[in-house]
Amino acid sequence: MELQDLVSKNIILFDGICNLCSFSVQFIIDRDHKGYFYFASIQSKFGKELVQKYALGTVDSLILIENEQAYIYSDAVLQIAKGLSSWHRHLYFFRFLPRWIRDGLYRLIAQFRYNIFGKKEQCMIPSLEIISRFL
Repeated sequence: MELQDLVSKNIILFDGICNLCSFSVQFIIDRDHKGYFYFASIQSKFGKELVQKYALGTVDSLILIENEQAYIYSDAVLQIAKGLSSWHRHLYFFRFLPRWIRDGLYRLIAQFRYNIFGKKEQCMIPSLEIISRFL
């Protein structure tokens, strides 16, 4: 499939070697009962193409591409929460907090995520049950 065929999907780009990011992807999958989100690592060819298409540069964040719009940092996390099938969708309420507070906290965690949670030697390999949601 070509890039233009896939951007109509709701895609979460994640750091494939980050343990926190891999945990976050599994957390989202477990609570996305409708299969709303698809996933790709930022390190993948497709991930790199999306980063370039949306002119995101070097972003130290989960990235959500939804309705042809890119969300980064806390905006991405809150948009993802909004799309979940569980009570976690109500976390979108925290959108009322100023972005500089939300993003400041997000960036602090992102800065130390490898030190706290570690990283993998290679990107996560999805199980057979969820492989269809990875691009």
